[in-house]
Amino acid sequence: MSLLKRLIKKIIGIPPRCTAVIAAAGSSQRMGGTDKLFAELCGVPVIVHTLRAFQESDYIDDIIVVTREECVKTLIALCKDHKLNKVSKVVAGGVTRLESVIKGVYACSWKTELIAIHDGARPCVSAKTIEKTILKATKRHAAAPGVPVSSTLKKINRNVILETIDREDVVEIQTPQTFNSDLVKGALIKAKKDHPEITDDCMAVELLGVPVYVTEGSKNNIKITTNEDIAIAEAIIRNMGIQQ
Repeated sequence: MSLLKRLIKKIIGIPPRCTAVIAAAGSSQRMGGTDKLFAELCGVPVIVHTLRAFQESDYIDDIIVVTREECVKTLIALCKDHKLNKVSKVVAGGVTRLESVIKGVYACSWKTELIAIHDGARPCVSAKTIEKTILKATKRHAAAPGVPVSSTLKKINRNVILETIDREDVVEIQTPQTFNSDLVKGALIKAKKDHPEITDDCMAVELLGVPVYVTEGSKNNIKITTNEDIAIAEAIIRNMGIQQ
């Protein structure tokens, strides 16, 4: 989209076209052999809850799902069964999360102006969290939800405490992490070449020297990593009043 068209949309208050890239190609190593994305959560698979959140958001125009190659057909069928019609593509991921996200962002339409990258294993993300990050990224090009850290943090070396970290300066970053499309594509490609060890998408943008703005996240926006997290997520979903 031309700079003029983007400017006109901004002036009249039309949100940029935003595609959600759902990273769902993990191995679920800490789930004892259960694929966490297909584990049942309040009667439907975890990944369906995640996709519904973006399907129902007025700020999301399109959804790309990146999963393991052997799960592509299963996910396409799930999307059809649950009427997730914003899902335009389900693509096979790479060996690492970084490679998978790169495949996802490059599968986005050329019309996409913003890309919201979200963990498939965060099924309790709220409409408010999605909206806040997209609106901030619209103005600032890069945004991610974060929540304050409540526990005392210590820096250690060989299990010995070196110092206490001021938690006022620390937040736990969540997803969706939302960026200008061209910015994040370039940042991820450069990170793959120079810093393949990065653990989230914000890091790729940070390495370019571009500021990432933190929006209000939610303690409910948990990432499922163990079987115990399923029970926690079920309680959250019931409290949120999500109808199955």
